[in-house]
Amino acid sequence: MDKTITLKLTEDEAEIIIDALEEDMQGYVDSAKEARGNNNREDVKTFDEAAQRINSLIERIRTLID
Repeated sequence: MDKTITLKLTEDEAEIIIDALEEDMQGYVDSAKEARGNNNREDVKTFDEAAQRINSLIERIRTLID
C-alpha cells in the first residue's frame, strides 16, 4: 500500500513542481524515442510508462491549482 502524504504549497510552488516534472517527463519521452530507434522494446516500455506516470502526477497537481 502506498503511503499518503500531505503538503501545503502555494500555487507558485506547485507550478515550480509541475515545471520540474515536465522537464523530467521530457527526458523519458526523448529516451523512449531513442530506444525505439534502437529497437529496444523493453526500454521503450519502461520509459513510456515513466512518462505516463509523471504526466498523471502533473495532471493531479494541476487539478488542485485550477
